Amino acid sequence: MKRLLLLLALLAATFAACLAESAGKGAKDRVEVIYFHGKKRCPTCMAIEKCSREVVERDFARQKSEGKVVFRIVDISTKEGMKMAKDYRVTWSSLYVTVWQNGRERREDLTKFAFKTARTKPGEFKRKLKSKVQAGLKDR
Repeated sequence: MKRLLLLLALLAATFAACLAESAGKGAKDRVEVIYFHGKKRCPTCMAIEKCSREVVERDFARQKSEGKVVFRIVDISTKEGMKMAKDYRVTWSSLYVTVWQNGRERREDLTKFAFKTARTKPGEFKRKLKSKVQAGLKDR
């Protein structure tokens, strides 16, 4: 009886390990550019969205169509947006580049940089965002 219980425990552990491994492989590796905003937005907030969208759609069109680069706009005033904002600890307009690799995520907060440059120095903003996305694609 002890052998049977031991065998069942071993099988259960093996099955659980296989499920965990396949869950990590099933998650698609990608780089996400995530722009969070509330209901009201200032000109700088709108510039962050506009410039971010331009970088993703112009410089990463192929990777976007392949699902390797994703641009997400999250309205934190909605129920779904509030949930994601809580996970990112976001309370106002924010910009993140998130790299997903093997089911794990690595986040980089670009909010301060975005507010400093998106409206007044859009070229600098776009260059840095492009560089961050390229680095994330390389890291995968």
